[in-house]
Amino acid sequence: MDELRRRIALRRYRLFAPIYDILPGGLTFNRRLRRETVRHLRLAPGQTVLDTGCGTGLSFELLQEGIGPEGRLIGVELSPDMLARARSKIARRGWRNVTLIEAAAEEAAIPGEVDAVLFFFTHDIMQSEPALNNVLSHMKTGGRVAAAGGKRPERCWQLPAIAAQLVYWPFVTTTEGRARPWAKLARLVGPLTVEERLLGAAYIAYGNN
Repeated sequence: MDELRRRIALRRYRLFAPIYDILPGGLTFNRRLRRETVRHLRLAPGQTVLDTGCGTGLSFELLQEGIGPEGRLIGVELSPDMLARARSKIARRGWRNVTLIEAAAEEAAIPGEVDAVLFFFTHDIMQSEPALNNVLSHMKTGGRVAAAGGKRPERCWQLPAIAAQLVYWPFVTTTEGRARPWAKLARLVGPLTVEERLLGAAYIAYGNN
């Protein structure tokens, strides 16, 4: 991520952090999509999972359900304002198995190897090969990856698609790859199963490293 885009992202998330959980991440549809995406990671107790672009930690509870207290959860997030919200969640829930890293995904010093990686509504990261390469270099062979987010629908005029675009895209700094946001990830990990949602305005992609 170049310096200009970094500043734009930090400014936006500083503004939205206090209410982020009731915006796109908190919508009923997104809660269902989040649960479905995490399910495709096939987590097991004791595993290590990486939440890339973890934001305020909206996926943490679902990930904890999969790995249990004996597992490890690593969250990477660029925005200190979003991470502050994530830390509050961790403290309230008493989770002792979470490591948070404040850094761009391209630069994050991720400790050790992970069994699974989640990319949930992290379009900027999905379009950055340096970010994907850094994250995937820490995945175990055969590890699971799952991604979800907004995409450009074929029928942009339909009302649900229009609403989705208004919700998703204010939070990204690039519109590159909107038609197939998973394409760069697929080139690096191999074939992904891709399923469209919300009349083609959202997707889930998952597979093995």
